Amino acid sequence: MLHVHLVRPPVKTAWDHLLKLLDANVVMTSGASLPEHNVEVLVDGRPSKEQLGFCHSLQALVIPYAGLPKETRDLLLAVRPELAVYNLHHNAASASELALALLLAAAKTLIPVDRAFREHDWRSRYDGAPTILLHGKTAVILGFGAIGSRIANACNALGMNVHAVRRHVEASNVGPIAIHNMEGLPSLLPQADVLCIALPLTDETEGLIGAEQIDRLPASCVLVNVARGAIVDEESLYDALRDGKIAAAGLDVWYSYPQTREAQAKTSPSRFPFHELDNVVMSPHRGGAFGLQELEHKRMTDLAQLLNAMARNALVPSRVDLLAGY
Repeated sequence: MLHVHLVRPPVKTAWDHLLKLLDANVVMTSGASLPEHNVEVLVDGRPSKEQLGFCHSLQALVIPYAGLPKETRDLLLAVRPELAVYNLHHNAASASELALALLLAAAKTLIPVDRAFREHDWRSRYDGAPTILLHGKTAVILGFGAIGSRIANACNALGMNVHAVRRHVEASNVGPIAIHNMEGLPSLLPQADVLCIALPLTDETEGLIGAEQIDRLPASCVLVNVARGAIVDEESLYDALRDGKIAAAGLDVWYSYPQTREAQAKTSPSRFPFHELDNVVMSPHRGGAFGLQELEHKRMTDLAQLLNAMARNALVPSRVDLLAGY
């Protein structure tokens, strides 16, 4: 039997969906309090030191979303560096769809045109509101995992020349998308009519796109970030958008987040006034589509597949490299 405990259970319909998909030899419990029997797999994104210590038979931690929180990584490296860690990529379709929506909205100036037209102002049609034709242009996708690969394929379908940058590159590189290692990024930036960021946040990627990298981008560039805000230097990005050094941006990830429920109604996402810029499309980190029942069921489906693979001693997908941070 494989004993699994999920610290934060989903809504009942998603929970029932999970239980229906699990093999008979997977024993599932849930709740903030750990069961008396030994837990072999803990499902939680931010376990406490006490929880890790209580689970003497713990073999694996499953983070029920994409990414590895820094505090979780630091804790595991300190107390359980040998523990196998996995995560889920159930939101890859949702996040990549939002990336494409941000790209198109920013490239076509949809938000300010919509705002003016609601006041019955047609001048954007005749005066030529800024718009960027994407067909035939070059897209650079920074990160080529579950999300980045979907974005790359979508850009290819739009008729763009697509280059993807990832940490490890296979020996063969066959297909319409050119794959590069990180060393190739400086030479790709001046070609990037679109720069889309879909990397995990690690020690190596924090601040990866700073003033020097932004200065390499052409003035026609549309930057899209659906990864983590801290990958792009906050001040350098704001200055470039304000001063027209790059054309536009679509941003779903930010630099400050509300810390309480009350703060959700009034928290600035940055110390800079991105909201004053017409060439920025802003989204409050909606790529994960929180609360969407369909996506929560997909999360439970992916979790069931992962746990069943463990119970069958089969190859388990989506293992996280603790040292690399993803």
